[in-house]
Amino acid sequence: MKVIQTPVRFYPFIGGVEQYVYYISKQLVKYDDCEVDVICANEPESPKFETYEGINIKRLDYKGKVANTNVTPSLPNVLSSTDFDIIHTHIPTPWSADWSNIIARRKDKPLIVTYHNDIIGSGFANVIANVYNKTALKYLLNKADRIIITQDDYINSPHLTNYKDKIITIPNGVDTTLFKPQDKRNHNQIFFLSVLDRFHKYKGLDYLLEALSEVKKTIPDVKLVVGGKGELLDYYKQKTQKLGIQDNVEFKGFLTDEEVINYYATSELFILPSISSLQEGFGIVVLEALSSKTPVISTDIVGVADDVIKTNSGIIIPPKDVKALKESIIKILKDPELQKNMGENGRKLVQQKYEWKQIAEDIHTLYHEVIDEYNK
Repeated sequence: MKVIQTPVRFYPFIGGVEQYVYYISKQLVKYDDCEVDVICANEPESPKFETYEGINIKRLDYKGKVANTNVTPSLPNVLSSTDFDIIHTHIPTPWSADWSNIIARRKDKPLIVTYHNDIIGSGFANVIANVYNKTALKYLLNKADRIIITQDDYINSPHLTNYKDKIITIPNGVDTTLFKPQDKRNHNQIFFLSVLDRFHKYKGLDYLLEALSEVKKTIPDVKLVVGGKGELLDYYKQKTQKLGIQDNVEFKGFLTDEEVINYYATSELFILPSISSLQEGFGIVVLEALSSKTPVISTDIVGVADDVIKTNSGIIIPPKDVKALKESIIKILKDPELQKNMGENGRKLVQQKYEWKQIAEDIHTLYHEVIDEYNK
């Protein structure tokens, strides 16, 4: 079974969709009957052809971006000249998804779409998004043999209303052999991880910085480690100065896998204060923190929020609620026993429900079902 994955970018780029494709592909290539090729934009610049952890990667030159999607002119020809049994593409990245759709139709091959979140924009970008949603997105979803959503709530998206008969929920996951606890944690350290660009402002770092300026009054040595880079890095640095917390925030820039794993495990708290239910898909980073026995604070729009509440592995708050965020940070950092209990609960939750191995098995089974249906 030859599988083509078409995320807009891939490892070593760090992002939710990229992590999703990386981890399911890493598990899929362990099956004797499964070969995975990832075709993506060459960002950050890396070897154009590479086999990494059993995954064949083709990275293509790109000519700028439309919204958050790299435009790779050679993608149509590369897909056309590549043999495959099934193609798996992803929304919200139109260019790669649309060409996957077109080539799957031309070659008469099945198409799987993982619908991570809605496509929206601001200003003129929102006009373009609305036009796309009414045209090309419908064309894509009509062709899709299955549409995977990572949380049940996404079935309520207005763009998925007509496709409920081919929607299946398969959650995101985490590799508990990689993301695991360590013995020592840095006192009062908080970790936040995201791309620091305009597209990812919905991750809520603005609100976290504002809350931290209040937390500092109670916990003067509180330390926030920010992982990730982007064109808003200087903006966030200036904001810390305006808030008087520049000594409490460390901007680490791009982090290697090993560094990310270490910061999850050595921090006392991880925070994802996302503010947009239309843009936030699932929140894989929350699972990675939980797997590291690190308590989390997140908002009620994140896909794993209900499980965090049920298992008492963190605190869930409303989006944009700086007061609730401040109080939650203080509550967790001031109570080592609470940290320990939440950490234990979070690790158990991930092991029972969110292992990538099981999720990849579900996707592997789905591929076979769709291919068998297609060949009847």
